[in-house]
Amino acid sequence: MLCCCASSPQKTKDKVQTTKSELSFRRLIGTGMAAKLLVDIGAQIFNPFLPVIAAGLGVSVVELGRLVGLRSAMGIFAPISGTLADRHGYRLVIRGALLLTATGFLLLAISSAAWMVALAMILTGLGMGAFVPNLQAFVSSRLDYRLRARGLGMIEYSWALTGIIGLPLIGLLIAATGWRTPFFLLAAGMVVMSVVFGAMPGVQQGRAASSDSAQLPALWRSRLAELVVIHTNRRSTYATILAGALSYFAAMQVMIAHGAWLAAQYGLDAATLGLVAFIFGWFDLAASVSVSLFTDRLGKKRSVLIGIVGSLVGYLLMPLLNVALLPTVAIIGVARMFFEFNIVSHFPLLSEQAPAQRGQVMTLGAAATLVGGSLAGFTGPWLLVNAGVAALAWTSAAVIIAGLAIVVFLVKES
Repeated sequence: MLCCCASSPQKTKDKVQTTKSELSFRRLIGTGMAAKLLVDIGAQIFNPFLPVIAAGLGVSVVELGRLVGLRSAMGIFAPISGTLADRHGYRLVIRGALLLTATGFLLLAISSAAWMVALAMILTGLGMGAFVPNLQAFVSSRLDYRLRARGLGMIEYSWALTGIIGLPLIGLLIAATGWRTPFFLLAAGMVVMSVVFGAMPGVQQGRAASSDSAQLPALWRSRLAELVVIHTNRRSTYATILAGALSYFAAMQVMIAHGAWLAAQYGLDAATLGLVAFIFGWFDLAASVSVSLFTDRLGKKRSVLIGIVGSLVGYLLMPLLNVALLPTVAIIGVARMFFEFNIVSHFPLLSEQAPAQRGQVMTLGAAATLVGGSLAGFTGPWLLVNAGVAALAWTSAAVIIAGLAIVVFLVKES
């Protein structure tokens, strides 16, 4: 996969290959998974513990949902990090993103006023929006397309491990020490991982900064175009990005509201919500493992379609099965599982839509999905509180139907 031939006459090429081979598959995936686990815990912590953290901050569930939406909205700036990564290397941007996220979590942990919470959400949103797609681009740049779903699927085990290990521990930690402690620990972990990424070998990206003497307005127009314009395979690339955003919005509506839903309707406390997150983690893990085992063989587009259809069925059935805690948890878990299968298959599909602009494409995708997540932060809790579970679930179903049509008719697989 990433080997070099000692007897090759092309010495320059061999030198590049040797540099790339210094980073083994095990180290690449293991380091990426460890760092993403911290980021995913930070991303998901509000889902089960939204009412607990809201009470600690002295705000309502709807207000905190809006602040989480503000965090997700910062993803609109992710393409800036993508162009920087394409020019200067993925690892530099990854390290900066981890430090920015750590700063946001530290500020959140010491927050005593609304403006501090808002600023913390902005900083964590900027950091997360830059970290995840550039990590995916970094991994994609080192893996052959035939193996890319395997590698990215394994990286996404972190999302499942967040539910299996991270959030249950967070629930116990909150119950024992209060809601601030986890944010201190997450900040410290991200600083450590930034140092670890700094010790990894990396290959600089091939696009150098322009040194022409263009006038400033023209230069700024050029820079703006670099953020959003895809030069090849445009229709399929933009369609893939839009479909991912719709899937993410539909899922996040339910994810951001499910803690408040279960707490209000079934009386679950922080520790029990952590246990529910543990159960959901196994659904997520089943999806990520399935992607790493089967998506390369099934095809990325076909896998995305399977995930969309499965999550659609889950959203449609949610109100009908919301009659007791067990079937409710089960159907939320099933919808999450198919969403995870969909979105993890989506990453390798997107990564090869325009390989020459991979960093830009992946960060555009992240920006679109995080904008979807920000809207879900506003709509999910509001729909739950004001219109009930049926409105929440069936709105997600309607959105995912649009995503299904886009993938079927507009998305091509390379």
